[in-house]
Amino acid sequence: MLRYSADRRTVLTVLIYYTVAILPWFLWPSMRTWQIVMWVAVNCFFSFTCAVIIHNTIHAPIFKGKTMNKLFQFVLSFTYGHSVSAYVPGHNFSHHKYTQHLEDAIRTTKMRYRINFFNQLFFFHSMSGDILKGEFAFAGRMRKERPEWFWQYALELGLVITSNIVLLVINWKCALLFWILPHQYASWGIVGTNYFQHDGCDENHPYNHTRNFSSKWLNFFLFNNGFHGAHHAKANLHWSLLPEYHEKNIRPYVHPSLDRVSLLPYLIEAHIYPGKRLDYLGNPVVLPPMAKDKDWVANVNVREHKEDMAAV
Repeated sequence: MLRYSADRRTVLTVLIYYTVAILPWFLWPSMRTWQIVMWVAVNCFFSFTCAVIIHNTIHAPIFKGKTMNKLFQFVLSFTYGHSVSAYVPGHNFSHHKYTQHLEDAIRTTKMRYRINFFNQLFFFHSMSGDILKGEFAFAGRMRKERPEWFWQYALELGLVITSNIVLLVINWKCALLFWILPHQYASWGIVGTNYFQHDGCDENHPYNHTRNFSSKWLNFFLFNNGFHGAHHAKANLHWSLLPEYHEKNIRPYVHPSLDRVSLLPYLIEAHIYPGKRLDYLGNPVVLPPMAKDKDWVANVNVREHKEDMAAV
């Protein structure tokens, strides 16, 4: 059923997510404050991990059969709190096709806080409006051009919204703590990765447009998401193949400052101390004049890019 045996870990991780998301509801009457905090933290971690899985899945669906992949998108939508198909327009067509240019709805140059920590912290909240605008515009086009994709998207979104309402009615405290809050964290985290992966890079360079992190621990838990340059070079390459591609096709050519090992030291350096917003050459980032997003939806050609439409 699986295209790659490595995705046994993908399926296992999703099962773990559902376990840690459901179990606290049964333990709620006897839970103490520290236990609630612990469960929320675990839920947030696995919801974010599932957001990474969603990112991988919309590029390279994990099952051999189309029906299974469509069903899996429903399963994943409940781990993230939003339609999986909604990830396609803003990520596959806007960000990947136009990285850091005006058609990229999540380009980092939109962030203008003098304190770089705030640029990272508020990145998701600053981008969410433009992400949704592009999502709805894309969905409007697909309703006529690719109705199969549109109804997959609409049904995923409808089921997630319905589940939120039902769970809030059943137990609003559990719903907020173990369902909605982790989903919000996952959205904040997965969109926020774009900031540290691309800010201060050279969007016009064939290799220096992306920051990479090769830590084995990081890439084990986040399904090789640290090899982001390889992902941009071969977006539909399965996540298990990214390290090999990075070694052969990215590392020999990318600037050394963009081929880092650990993520945490970089985050501290860039956002806490000294906390300066520098480009990959060590110079202060020079921001272009503020400009509105260019309409990328009008240029989408789904016939030429069927592989970017996820399971549909």
